[in-house]
Amino acid sequence: MNMSQKHQETALSRCPGCVEPLEPGDLFCGACGYDLSAVPEPPQDHPTIAIVTPAGKSPPGAGFGPAPGAAESEPGRVPGSAPGAERSAPPEPFGAAQGVRFDGPDASGDFELAAPAASAEAAPDPRTAPDPTLTPSAGTKVCVACRAGHVDNDGYCENCGHAQPRERDHMEQELESVAAVSDRGLRHHRNEDSFGVSTTALPDGSPAVVAIVCDGVSSASRPDEASAAAAYTANEALLESLPRGTHPQQAMHEAIVAAAESVNRLAQEPGQAQEHDPHRHQNAPACTLVGAIMASGLLVVGWVGDSRVYWVPKDRSSPPARLTEDDSWAAQMVAAGLMNEAEAYADERAHAITGWLGADAYELEPHTASFKPDRPGLVVVCTDGLWNYAESAAEMAAAVPEDAFERPLHGAQVLVGHALDGGGHDNVTVALVPFAVAPQGAGSA
Repeated sequence: MNMSQKHQETALSRCPGCVEPLEPGDLFCGACGYDLSAVPEPPQDHPTIAIVTPAGKSPPGAGFGPAPGAAESEPGRVPGSAPGAERSAPPEPFGAAQGVRFDGPDASGDFELAAPAASAEAAPDPRTAPDPTLTPSAGTKVCVACRAGHVDNDGYCENCGHAQPRERDHMEQELESVAAVSDRGLRHHRNEDSFGVSTTALPDGSPAVVAIVCDGVSSASRPDEASAAAAYTANEALLESLPRGTHPQQAMHEAIVAAAESVNRLAQEPGQAQEHDPHRHQNAPACTLVGAIMASGLLVVGWVGDSRVYWVPKDRSSPPARLTEDDSWAAQMVAAGLMNEAEAYADERAHAITGWLGADAYELEPHTASFKPDRPGLVVVCTDGLWNYAESAAEMAAAVPEDAFERPLHGAQVLVGHALDGGGHDNVTVALVPFAVAPQGAGSA
């Protein structure tokens, strides 16, 4: 849309409450429920409203993040933004035989939630003035917009009509030795990231710690469902295989394969055989996955896509490192020697991914690697919503607070805040796993 077209929009082309585009003949806004039958005078300015996510319920099970039917939500501030489109068509592929999908932040079409202005002398608007009969009793859910109305079962305020933040907009999970935080960000209309964190015991009784982070591919259908299914399935697979004595690297490979199969099943409509569905590969649900396992002194990482794992030593005088390589256009250009890393990641095609989980993916190639750290450190497992603002290992280490090894949840919260302060153009998810190394005695080799 050019500038002249933008200036020709009428007062009724967007909702006065949330600036969502309207269709001719709309009586109510489909995004926030605003009554369009009595539109107020256009306000002189548009202050934004901060949306506060209400406290959620703890999930069943052993400390999972955003799994289907088992998501955990903690109170958290989610900066306000109204629903908006952020899908984009994939760029041209690099190499005739290699497919790509676009999974980068795209702010076009997104906007902030604007509050209708009110004159000090005007009579109270009956749509926003609290109705004593609707004032919720103690313990009921209160609207985050008017802070007076009761929220109905559909997630809308019965007083002012505003849609309420979803549980998945901000999630936090902390276990004894791992923590994760996921946030919708400032531009997206929903959180399409997901995570799973858990602990279990190996056959010898020693502990194993798992962190899985998934990022829904924005240009795919139902990316939020894809990431949730993948994170849950990978976590479940590891909790089943590690106690049986499966080597952590083999367990990670099998978990990624299982996660891919769970995402593939989303492309099949319920009750419809795959062989009779000729369109199941078109724009199928898709996501990336990255994970880490800490077990028996080993650090095992696995991934498909462009989410990453970083290593940040507890002693900051030691160098940090990135432990994964992206499945992306930018990584291919660097590997081929056609661009340096700075040039490649500055290109608009940088976030075209060449590997993902989904029914329309090419041959699945899970990547796994095993490390044996000789010193304590912090494992950072994250989506590109974070590393876009701390790309190099040195930048990531600088963003990690000094006490993150002892306070991983606080560290994850700080890193999410770092991404939001940087612009928050994408969903942001990070899991932190402190890696301890037992001190060696005088007779140790």
